[in-house]
Amino acid sequence: MDYAVIMAGGTGKRLWPLSRVKRPKQVLKILDGETLLRRCYQRLSPMFDNRNIIVLTNSQYVDTVRKNLPEVPYNNVIAEPAVRDTAGAIGLAATVLTKYDPEATMAVVTADQLIEPAEVLQNAIKKAIKFVNQNPENIITFGIKPTYASTQFGYIKCGRAVNDSGIYKVMEFKEKPDEETAAEYFKDKKYLWNSGMFVWKAKTLLCLMKEFLPESTEPLKNIHRDWDGPNQQQSLVDWFMLLPKISIDYAIMEKAPGVHAIKLDCRWLDMGSFVALADFINSDNNKNIVAAGTNELLDCENSIIVTEDQEHLIACMGLKNVLVAHSDDATLICSIDYAHKIKELLGRIETKHGDRYL
Repeated sequence: MDYAVIMAGGTGKRLWPLSRVKRPKQVLKILDGETLLRRCYQRLSPMFDNRNIIVLTNSQYVDTVRKNLPEVPYNNVIAEPAVRDTAGAIGLAATVLTKYDPEATMAVVTADQLIEPAEVLQNAIKKAIKFVNQNPENIITFGIKPTYASTQFGYIKCGRAVNDSGIYKVMEFKEKPDEETAAEYFKDKKYLWNSGMFVWKAKTLLCLMKEFLPESTEPLKNIHRDWDGPNQQQSLVDWFMLLPKISIDYAIMEKAPGVHAIKLDCRWLDMGSFVALADFINSDNNKNIVAAGTNELLDCENSIIVTEDQEHLIACMGLKNVLVAHSDDATLICSIDYAHKIKELLGRIETKHGDRYL
């Protein structure tokens, strides 16, 4: 059968003070009162039965995720006992699926992305699943048609097309480039942004992990053995910690044969920072990005105003190139040029105040 796996374990430190240790970015309500996780689920629900949607998240977030997605069966939300990056999380999902369905095909998506229109991704996932089911040794990744020369994303270089299917052979993966290289990639239509979404047979992924990440074999084998038994949780805690901490791109995608790509020509946002909101929220006449229900701006330009509290009035005067992010117990005000240093600021806050505001 076909399954969707939602990766929902990211923390989102660059979205502080809205995003916190126990309240990650995927459950923030800064987009018309809906969460990123909810929107992700809504894109998938027309294609997958709720019983075939799996959500992987950090153990600290599991209750919040279940509350946000009550339609998904309780046991389909899997709590990772530690942060082991995407290779470990996806390997765990594949291990669980093959316990019940050795022929499972899994579409892996992330909860912190915005994609419009949803039909573009839905049609691409259907095409990818059909291709993988017919060619089980191959895997599919999704590339985003670049809209500018970004230095913030990795790139996929595409080769020849497979017939007239709109599926391309992947020649290589490229790391985040410098400005000059990004400009070259943008001009060359063979390059796509790496979305971090995939479709493959679960058993194929596990075979690739055995080949290219052999340290994962024993932990995943033992988790598979004990899953759905009396020792499931203890085995997960004991063995998941031993998985290598590495991304699926480094561990598998850059090395695996048979990697193909489908191009997504859509509005796409990887919600990694407040500045990224400019790609999805229309600015006002003075180029301000506002995600706040009640606000009043006077002589403000090129600023970002964000809060989840739709009744809290944010009033600003004379701001230029300033970020204002409000939460119940903390407010961030900084030059947009300093937004990339939020992680550094959090280190100072932790030193002085402990974990109270983290």
